[in-house]
Amino acid sequence: MIKGHVIDGDLLDQPVEVIVNAWNRNITPWWLLLPQGVSGAIKKRGGYEPFKELGRMGSIPPGGAVVTGPGRLPFKALIHVAGINMLWRSSEQIIRDCVVNAMRIAKEKGYKSVAFPLIGAGTGGFNPDEALRLMQESLAECDFTGEVRIVRFKAK
Repeated sequence: MIKGHVIDGDLLDQPVEVIVNAWNRNITPWWLLLPQGVSGAIKKRGGYEPFKELGRMGSIPPGGAVVTGPGRLPFKALIHVAGINMLWRSSEQIIRDCVVNAMRIAKEKGYKSVAFPLIGAGTGGFNPDEALRLMQESLAECDFTGEVRIVRFKAK
């Protein structure tokens, strides 16, 4: 049972093995999307390779998760979760499923530390405090023995 440490800062600066990217359903080609939020920061600092890899995976169901390489970022991998639906909105169920599916991948791959952004609270339009609560509740139900961070973005 884990809860996740809540940290204010930059997701890409966390000392963890893997970070979670709040992505879309992977239906719109990555190169058509304007870089913003976590994905925009990953593209800027990590390059396009994770998104090219992601583009070859096909559509992701809402709440689903997939793993790619980290590009130029110092992590072992990136876990991309489909945090929004076709209308670019999130929901309680999508947020919960994203957390559970990302943690399943982290456990299967043997990662020992994971950092999440607030899923659904950006483009997805979800209230940040409510998203945090849902994420913590979902983490509490996960069987993972490593460190989990939930990072609320705060510019330096």
